[in-house]
Amino acid sequence: MGKAILAIDQGTTSSRALVFDIDGNQLGLGQHELTQHFPNNGWVEHDADEIWSTTLASCQAAMIAANVQTADILCIGITNQRETTVIWDRSTGKPIHMAIVWQDRRTSDYCAELKRQQDTISDIQDKTGLLLDPYFSATKIRWILDNVPDARARANRGELAFGTIDSWLLWKLTGGKSHFTDATNASRTMLFNIRSQCWDEDLLTLFEVPASVLPEVKDCSAAFGTTESSHFGAPIPITGMIGDQQSAAFGQGCFQQGMAKSTYGTGSFLLLNTGTDVLNSQNQLLSTVAYRLNGEPTYAIEGSIFMAGATMQWIRDGLKLIEDAADSEALAEQSRNDLSVYLIPAFTGLGAPYWDPDARGALLGMTRDTGIKEVVTAGLMSVCYQTKDLVEAIAADGAQLSTLRVDGGMVKNNYLLQKLADVLDAEVHRPAITETTALGAAYMAGLHQGVFDSLDAIAAKWRLERAFTPQSDEEACAWAYCWLRNRSFDSLDAARAALPAHLAEPLDEALAAAWSDQQGLRLV
Repeated sequence: MGKAILAIDQGTTSSRALVFDIDGNQLGLGQHELTQHFPNNGWVEHDADEIWSTTLASCQAAMIAANVQTADILCIGITNQRETTVIWDRSTGKPIHMAIVWQDRRTSDYCAELKRQQDTISDIQDKTGLLLDPYFSATKIRWILDNVPDARARANRGELAFGTIDSWLLWKLTGGKSHFTDATNASRTMLFNIRSQCWDEDLLTLFEVPASVLPEVKDCSAAFGTTESSHFGAPIPITGMIGDQQSAAFGQGCFQQGMAKSTYGTGSFLLLNTGTDVLNSQNQLLSTVAYRLNGEPTYAIEGSIFMAGATMQWIRDGLKLIEDAADSEALAEQSRNDLSVYLIPAFTGLGAPYWDPDARGALLGMTRDTGIKEVVTAGLMSVCYQTKDLVEAIAADGAQLSTLRVDGGMVKNNYLLQKLADVLDAEVHRPAITETTALGAAYMAGLHQGVFDSLDAIAAKWRLERAFTPQSDEEACAWAYCWLRNRSFDSLDAARAALPAHLAEPLDEALAAAWSDQQGLRLV
């Protein structure tokens, strides 16, 4: 057997592990679903011990499926759901509370209080590239320390450790010997200064987080430690760690300024490489670390959508309209092109560019002939329209997107990708290997071990499976309808003036038609 790399992909709904050969070909997969806990309205939790046990089991299953031995594994790369927060006892390795998931909104009131301090808001964005929101780790840490008995005192005594999921898995894999994170995951905590590349003392004070709980921040490709022999029969070096969305961009070869990818998993996350510059968005997007190598960060601008695949999961499990998410494509193909049903999937609030934690979902435009296929199609189209919002905001910030590389479980759906191309008026490229999140972690680990000698060598491995090109003006009409449905204008000219410049010409006729329908009370 040739040499291989083990990639851990710990996500929101499942723990996965994949074995790749040194050419980036998938050899084996192990996967275990993760229990979702919703103890209160807007709260989302995971059992950190279950995260660990399912991750280890997935690694072992992937190695069996790939028919590799421990001696064949050159290194391990870890990628993970990012902002999810775990605090554990350093001596026992036991979590002191359930992991608070990135989707969790329990700190909304606290964030609202801070938002009244304008100087504080500006300072946070300037240092971290982030907007104040319960999404990020800082307020989750504070909540645990304030709500678990004796937690704050224990943290101040140095007895507790914090980590995003990468740090938690690293601690468990190394038997408590390594407490590290990487620059991408650190950049999602709202405690890390992405310009100076260090934990920020002022932010630690603001959020009441003692420095003693924090992991050391390393490059994404670095020596993070070795696994305990008991896990795999022999030690394996861990040489890559990177947040899941950054990992997907890395796996997609988005190394040049202006290159962009969008991942469609539980949520959807669009990252556009901005090179060595931090782009301060004026349109509610996030600046973040795309990756850091040899101490040098590369930055990205990011738009975060909270509900993508999770919307289809709700349609499947909550409404029970379909038995499998894959059924959505055939149903959508049967729906009318002039679909009048729209779903706003604000089940846990809205992410970029709205950042409204109090928004809630809505299903609009239903008539007597609305049925299963219309609701399912509306769920798919909601992903396209949310992505359109992000691309709009990116364009307003001065970055044009002509091609979008996509990945994640939803991109198997050809209907979705064609509609996405139509709505965005841009080419959508699906790669031959769609497991790009895990692949990015494998590439990152292999880079440190000398398996790959440059980013160019990694970029050369990317292969196009299918390109989706814009085909229909009907989606421009649908988007114009959504534009008017969610806004109030005194005149058609005012609506036109509000459009981003790059949309003024392509949407001119569609907007006029939608305005006419609105005035005729057809659009309500």
